[in-house]
Amino acid sequence: QVQLVETGGGLVQAGGSLRLSCVASGSIFSTYIMGTMGWYRQAPGLQRELVTTITRFGNTNYADFAKGRFTISRDSAKKMVHLQMNSLKPEDTAVYYCNARLSGREKDYWGQGTQVTVSS
Repeated sequence: QVQLVETGGGLVQAGGSLRLSCVASGSIFSTYIMGTMGWYRQAPGLQRELVTTITRFGNTNYADFAKGRFTISRDSAKKMVHLQMNSLKPEDTAVYYCNARLSGREKDYWGQGTQVTVSS
């Protein structure tokens, strides 16, 4: 089992920045290594959507709305992933979820989510 804990959400004005962090833990890491990690978000009344992912090799993938504004990074040794969000817009308001997979496995693990609210 993998536990994911997100931090860093909050309220920010439009144009501002926030940095989200997620740390993974679990005894399973004695057997497996962390694979792809990423961030998803879900706004009220909408489906959860991909924001960005990063593989264990550092390859990144961004949703169109995140390109140029959001940056994902990871510290594999600490089993952490970060999301730097700049130039935030009110439409970025959502609950942001950390996601992770173990290398070679397809099961998704999710954090509890952290609220990001961008005021206009």
